[in-house]
Amino acid sequence: MTATVHRLPELVPPPTELPARTAALRADVRAFLAEERAAGRWTPRPDVWLSGWDERFSRELGRRGWLGMTIPKEYGGHGASALDRYVVTEELLAAGAPVAAHWIADRQIGPTLLRFGTEEQRQRFLPGIAKGEVYFGIGMSEPDAGSDLAGVRTKAERVDGGWELTGTKVWTSGAHRAHAFFALARTSPRDEKNRHAGLSQFIVLLDSPGVQIRPIPLLTGAHHFNEVVFDRVFVPDDMVLGEIGAGWKQVTSELAFERSGPERFLSTFPLLVALVGELAGTSGAEREVGGLVARLWTLRRMSLAVAGALESGEAPELAAAVVKELGTRYENEVIDVARLLVSIPPDPGAESGFARLLADAVLHAPGFTLRGGTNEVLRGIVARGLGLR
Repeated sequence: MTATVHRLPELVPPPTELPARTAALRADVRAFLAEERAAGRWTPRPDVWLSGWDERFSRELGRRGWLGMTIPKEYGGHGASALDRYVVTEELLAAGAPVAAHWIADRQIGPTLLRFGTEEQRQRFLPGIAKGEVYFGIGMSEPDAGSDLAGVRTKAERVDGGWELTGTKVWTSGAHRAHAFFALARTSPRDEKNRHAGLSQFIVLLDSPGVQIRPIPLLTGAHHFNEVVFDRVFVPDDMVLGEIGAGWKQVTSELAFERSGPERFLSTFPLLVALVGELAGTSGAEREVGGLVARLWTLRRMSLAVAGALESGEAPELAAAVVKELGTRYENEVIDVARLLVSIPPDPGAESGFARLLADAVLHAPGFTLRGGTNEVLRGIVARGLGLR
């Protein structure tokens, strides 16, 4: 009698190595960033992919071919690989460069339009994304649903020539500056037996009549989170993204891009660099700092493996959830270790240096788990993926 062996799904795809050609690309990006910093055009900060909005910088990246890298040339992109893009993005994040303006559009809007968008939608938005001139947000979470996207209540009702949206989205980064966002809404009543059914996605122009954008300031007073309210907002049929009723499938595919990138563990990297600098020449902190560096390298290997899977056309949602959950905890631990090992207090009024980096990181940390799904929800996704619930 032969026993049946049930294999659990792999949490992370097989390891991926960067091609040798990317070394020259990395050197070019580093040289550019050094030139920018020497000219005083920006100061390194933590969490720059949401707080560092600089449209000049985004346009310059577009001019150099470092945005829309994986977008085909016929849509204004460069037809490069996901691994080439990975090299560019991790260098930008490690430097603490101001990438927020283009970040969401380049990271997930472009790939999603390529996968689910119409030809008209691609022609309309992709060239501007590649130039660093078109900015997007994401309209998923809601006040009464949070990271439980199956609990979305925003309604889209059929009207002549399109759809009418009513509801509220929350934690929408950059909505007050973005041109548009993807909104997840219910196009049919909620089914308790299949809570993921009846959802659809729409491309909403954020200057549309009936859209109200309300700021949600951080503890720093900085503004990049928003609440976006729809009051019977009309969305024409040509701005439906993908298929009506296929919203859940599309969103989970999109989240593989959102949750797995190097931004999930490099938001506090400028602080880690400053921490090492403050501890130079001292002893007694090797275990703590070594542990942070080892975990950083492990997270990078995991994230790079997901990038390799995306390059192969896969959508590894489970692995992306793992990277995001572990990365969120890691970024908070960088802050904890910095506060423990260095006696310099955080100072949000400082121009630069360890005190300012620590202050920014501490004050931004509560938002780390909100974006891309809370840790609790991500653990539930992993548990379901492993068949444990």
